[in-house]
Amino acid sequence: MSKLILTNEVQGLGSAGDIVEVKNGYARNFLIPTGLAVIWSRGGEKQVTQIRDARDARAIASEEEALAIRSKLEGVLLTIKSKAGTNGRLFGAIKTSDLADAIQALGFGEVDKRKIQFASSIRTLGNYEASVRLNSDLVARVKLQVVSAN
Repeated sequence: MSKLILTNEVQGLGSAGDIVEVKNGYARNFLIPTGLAVIWSRGGEKQVTQIRDARDARAIASEEEALAIRSKLEGVLLTIKSKAGTNGRLFGAIKTSDLADAIQALGFGEVDKRKIQFASSIRTLGNYEASVRLNSDLVARVKLQVVSAN
């Protein structure tokens, strides 16, 4: 087992700044090469506090603010334009970064694309729903409409 410090959030494992123990292969082949974690050391405690401070600075300040953002996001239909063929099939797919950009363009603030999840991949025109995790226990359901940009 390898002891690691997470530098980014890893779903099902922990948040940035957490100290976790994982199997050697998972650490060596995935977490460390992708930059999601670093090897834990005694001197790494200072690094843990820096990562946690940065995470807290990025987090939404209060529960009331998160509730206000959630009510705003759930009350609007986001429109994303994308190139599509004649049968309504998109040239590519809608990504979480596209939705994060649409949220920011409407003035709702910056949302981390890693905190957005689609129920399934979006590859055709139509109406969809996505979930945006605002903090550890608050999720906003966002409705989006994909329209043709042709």
